[in-house]
Amino acid sequence: MSEPHLQFLFDFGSPNAYLSHKVLPGIAQRCGVDVDYVPVLLGGLFKLANNRSPAESMAGISNKPEYEALELRRFVQRHGLEAYRRNPFFPVNTLQIMRGAVAARRLDVFERYVDAVFSAMWEQGLKMDEPEVISAALTSAGLDAAALMAMAQDPAVKAELLANTQRAFEQGAFGSPSFLVGDELYFGKDKLRDVEEEILRQKRAGSVA
Repeated sequence: MSEPHLQFLFDFGSPNAYLSHKVLPGIAQRCGVDVDYVPVLLGGLFKLANNRSPAESMAGISNKPEYEALELRRFVQRHGLEAYRRNPFFPVNTLQIMRGAVAARRLDVFERYVDAVFSAMWEQGLKMDEPEVISAALTSAGLDAAALMAMAQDPAVKAELLANTQRAFEQGAFGSPSFLVGDELYFGKDKLRDVEEEILRQKRAGSVA
């Protein structure tokens, strides 16, 4: 019997991806599954889907931005994520740090890299599109910044990030955070409960099959 395959399509530039990252380990533990983190480039995904960022799409709409901020506060409080801080430099160009995520997997430091960069973005509020800031954040986390930043420039790494983004679009994604439980797509941190229920449903179905 194969376990449900849970993919997390993420870009460090999304605060909701950070919040999902903090909650996913609990879901994985409760459900007995692993989470496959898939780095995608949100700007590229927006272009493919003809989508816009929430800041653009909600501009000029009364009450909706305020409600979204309220929901974010509720989520933070519900899950005890008091370390979260809005990044003062938002939006940040994430091209280099997303390439770095692909490089980190090749250098076998992926989990440490993801934790460090999410923390730098959404806990420390750093401007993570400046090379010297990226380097300092990685070094502070005990990572080899020079090796990671060099590998991030490898053409194969760049191609892999583009391929991930294209595949995410073909799987139905239009933004981040997105989740795939098998072929079932879910979007947004508010769908994490549905993600958990779908994992358990697929596990039950698999045990009967």
